[in-house]
Amino acid sequence: MTDPTVKTRSRAGGRSARHTLRTTRDFTMLAGLERALPVCEVMDGAQVEAIDTASMDILENVGVQFRDPIALADWKAVGAKIEGEIVYLDRGLVRDLISTIPSDFTYVARNPANNVRLGGKHSIFVPMTGAPYLRDLDDVRRNPTLDDLAMFHKLSHMLPALHSSAHHIVEPYDHPISQRHLRITYSSMKYSDKTFMAMTTSPKNAEDVMEMCAILFGDEFMENNPVTTGNCNGNSPLVWDETMLGAMRALCRRNQPVLCSPFVLGGANTPASVPASVAQLNAEALSALAYTQVIRRGCPAIYGHYLSTVSMKSGAPMAGTPEISLMNFMIGQMARYYGVPWRTSNTLGGAKTFDAQAGYESATTLSAVLHAGAHYIWHSAGWNEAGMHCSVAKFVVDAEQCAMAYRMAQGPQWGDFETALKAVPDVGPGGHYLGHPHTQDNFQTAFFMPELFDNNSIEQWAAEGSKEITERALIHAQQLLNDYQEPKLDIAKDEALREYIARREREIPAADALNQEY
Repeated sequence: MTDPTVKTRSRAGGRSARHTLRTTRDFTMLAGLERALPVCEVMDGAQVEAIDTASMDILENVGVQFRDPIALADWKAVGAKIEGEIVYLDRGLVRDLISTIPSDFTYVARNPANNVRLGGKHSIFVPMTGAPYLRDLDDVRRNPTLDDLAMFHKLSHMLPALHSSAHHIVEPYDHPISQRHLRITYSSMKYSDKTFMAMTTSPKNAEDVMEMCAILFGDEFMENNPVTTGNCNGNSPLVWDETMLGAMRALCRRNQPVLCSPFVLGGANTPASVPASVAQLNAEALSALAYTQVIRRGCPAIYGHYLSTVSMKSGAPMAGTPEISLMNFMIGQMARYYGVPWRTSNTLGGAKTFDAQAGYESATTLSAVLHAGAHYIWHSAGWNEAGMHCSVAKFVVDAEQCAMAYRMAQGPQWGDFETALKAVPDVGPGGHYLGHPHTQDNFQTAFFMPELFDNNSIEQWAAEGSKEITERALIHAQQLLNDYQEPKLDIAKDEALREYIARREREIPAADALNQEY
């Protein structure tokens, strides 16, 4: 019997119809990934317990520095031991707090068709953020603008495997730093109707983003539905600062999830050991996850991290190394041990151009995070030069790689198994399947066909201009932008958002030197 949930395509229209199917692009976002592949677990039960015990020992005996008087008062109120700015966390208290974090939840997007579930077997791909430079449509490395940011948000909207428009994919240098978060958030909301990220560059900036989300979705709606994601980076080793903690409070009080992300440079701010690095990172993440529940019990939170190892020759961060993959596998096990969703970074590269190094590093990272069972898969498109620039060419190729990984992670599809087997006696020994009705009906969906990789003969490749991957990708990106159609905001909400931005820009000093106050 065939699977009734699998739709089959009729052959009506013949060759012309098949050509149309083959050449018509579909920009519909892929549903959030539901992984069917088994996760890779590199630790046995005793080793998981060893990491947990070591992390709890760090929390109880070494402590974590909370450089924030409000957080210190909050910890004191729940009975934590405090000496100066060092908080010593009893393992029983930590376990009790993190037990109230939801194991999964659903992000609600402006377009309900783009809602995505996170946690358990459910994962999403999110573009890179924070690049101070870009490589543009001419592959020129330069400072980005608001228009460049809008371009990446448009591409995020059109690339099916990307589930979010993120936030500041690139830094828009043509707008004051102190006011930038407003324009970045509006761009995320305007040019895509997928979920997006919240700027957490200061507590007040995070509050502004929450107010903009309330305009778009409504205060009461946000009380029961995650609509955005904030990222709060720790200062490894074992420090959380006032800026990040204040931003964390702004989101948690509105029941919006944050990524609790230690920033690991293995060998520099963690021990030069994979298991010991994971034990320290785990302690840092747990301390922040627990604090989200001090702020608001039951609010969603995500075990986060940024992972890199440091070259002992130069001190530079590295990407795609074996140890980073091993740490991702281990962190995935720890997150599952605690029953919380987790975030990792994807398609990372240190190459200065979109070259073979960039491809190898990114593919290694993508494969590892997929098999590690990551949920919030951030920096999934565009990252290069250790995050110093976002490459347009790499952005669209990375997104296609995510689409390929999506297909693989779904596992083998068995819906037409018996139907396909019936083609074997039809063709018989020595025949071929290219003209068989089953092949004709399934040619587009049976096997993933990359648009950006060239699999033609060298003669055909040469006849078509000998275009290498960067050139093909840039042409593709321009075609996407030419086809872009803006998902229009509700007129009243758009007007309210613009009015809010205008008022806040009158209130916020434009001088960059004053940014820290906001």
